[in-house]
Amino acid sequence: METELLYQTDAYRRSFEATVVAVEGRAVALDRTAFYPGGGGQPYDRGWLTDGARVWQVIAVRRQGPLVWHEVEGEPPAPGQRVQGEIDWGRRYALMRTHTALHILCGVVWRDYGAKVTGGNMEPLRGRMDFEFETLRGELVREIEEKINAEVAAARPVRVHFLPREEADRHPDLIRTKVNLLPSDIRVVRVVEIEGLDLQADGGTHVANTREVGRIRVVDYKSKGRINKRIEIELSEG
Repeated sequence: METELLYQTDAYRRSFEATVVAVEGRAVALDRTAFYPGGGGQPYDRGWLTDGARVWQVIAVRRQGPLVWHEVEGEPPAPGQRVQGEIDWGRRYALMRTHTALHILCGVVWRDYGAKVTGGNMEPLRGRMDFEFETLRGELVREIEEKINAEVAAARPVRVHFLPREEADRHPDLIRTKVNLLPSDIRVVRVVEIEGLDLQADGGTHVANTREVGRIRVVDYKSKGRINKRIEIELSEG
């Protein structure tokens, strides 16, 4: 049994029907899910499961092997039970905007300065990215901020592709991190493209157009060592 990952092909899907295929403690594995289980710096989704009579709050999600597990509050539904899942959409959409904003930042820094990513993390409407960037000063940061907001205003489409591993391995630029974190057992690589700007392997959820991100503010930058430099960004509400 393997959980069908609905979020990989439709990040805007807010609800779905599924069957409970396994239970461990307060966690249930479903045959299909729209909940993102976390990874690549993007936190897991939260939301609810219901069978029409009861509602379970989903407080944590994880992917373990072929299954996605949803930890719920209270006594979980039983194996074989049909449930409907509902994503906490406000939080998910904020993370989608933030994740795409970080890809815009990564795309601009790679295109214009050739710097690879050495780390990153995000929460709703705020994120940070570390680069292999020997020098980073205020004037350059302001220049980067202007450039990333120009890409937002350009309203670039954001698309998802799936490539056989062999084809993906022929395009080393798909991995923007200094260390290739793509597990060797992945045979099909999910690729996120910001048309005309960025193309990289990624498993997270994104908006469909850069204009949905809204204005990006660089709120801080700092040195994390001789080479590593951190840029922190923030997005507006709504």
